[in-house]
Amino acid sequence: MADTVDPRVVRTRQDVLQATLDVLVDEGWDAVTHPHVARVAGYSKATLYAHWPDRLALVRDAFAHWGAIPHLAPVGTLREDLRIELQSFRSSLSDHRLDRALAVLAERTPAVPELRPVRDAFLADGERPLRKRLEPLLDPLEVDVAVHMLCGGMLHAVVMHGRVPADDFIDTAVEAVLTAFDLDPAA
Repeated sequence: MADTVDPRVVRTRQDVLQATLDVLVDEGWDAVTHPHVARVAGYSKATLYAHWPDRLALVRDAFAHWGAIPHLAPVGTLREDLRIELQSFRSSLSDHRLDRALAVLAERTPAVPELRPVRDAFLADGERPLRKRLEPLLDPLEVDVAVHMLCGGMLHAVVMHGRVPADDFIDTAVEAVLTAFDLDPAA
C-alpha cells in the first residue's frame, strides 16, 4: 500500500506557510516569529516548531510554497509568450503582493546571508519561463538584459510609482525587447 499524506497535514502546512507570507508582507521580517505566525494561522507554537525549527526554515518553505505556483503554458509565438508571462507577473504583483515579498527579500538578504539561497531560488523560479523562451534566441548576457528589462520595468512601475502596469505597458515593453534584440516575434 502506497504511503499517503494525511490531508490534515497538507492543510496545516498550507495554512502555516500562507500565514507566514501574509505576516511577512503585511508586517515585515521582524513579525515573522513562531508565536505570531502560529496565532495568525490558528495552530500551536509546538506545531510550527515541530516542522520548522527556526524562522529561516519557515520563511524558506513559505517562499518555496509560493514559488511552486505553476506558470502559464506557452502559446507558441514569442510575443504572446512574453506578454502572457508579464501578465502573470503583474497578477502576482497586484493580487498576491509579490512586490512586498520581494522588497523584504531585497532588504533582509544582505543582513541575513542565509536568505541568499531562498532569494536566488525564488527569483530563478519566477524568471524561468522568460529565460526558457529567450535562451534559444539570445546569448546568455542578452537573456539577462532582456529579462531584467521586462521584469524591471514591471517592478519599477509598481514599487516606485505605485501603479500596476496596464496591457499597453506590457505590450510596449515586449515590443521594446523584440526590437532591441532584433527578435522575430513569430519565433
